[in-house]
Amino acid sequence: MSRVSHLCFSALLALVLLAGCGSDESTDEVTPKKDDSGVATIDITFEGDTVKPQGARVEVVAGEPVKLRIDADQGGELHVHSSPEQELEYSAGTTEQTITLDQPGVVDVESHDLEQLVVQLEVR
Repeated sequence: MSRVSHLCFSALLALVLLAGCGSDESTDEVTPKKDDSGVATIDITFEGDTVKPQGARVEVVAGEPVKLRIDADQGGELHVHSSPEQELEYSAGTTEQTITLDQPGVVDVESHDLEQLVVQLEVR
């Protein structure tokens, strides 16, 4: 292989490897707020075909309630992939749902209608 061909191949390989290092995780930063009773609250907003946050990882404490405050322009359902799994319905407007996760680990909360990961709850 000539030196030019070798350099071109090396550059192409480096680009491919760098592209594989990307992350599908959201850069949204979400810090749960504590409400007046001390319950961690995570705000979720649905507008049309978008949701915020999108895949953000949020630390929560095992055995403590977590309130999901959902603002939506139309009703829908969130799926909490915990053990046991939970389905949380919400209406147009503001809906609050409280869940408690007892097992440490990462729990995905998804909108299957939008086929999007909304938030990952890192239970500690």
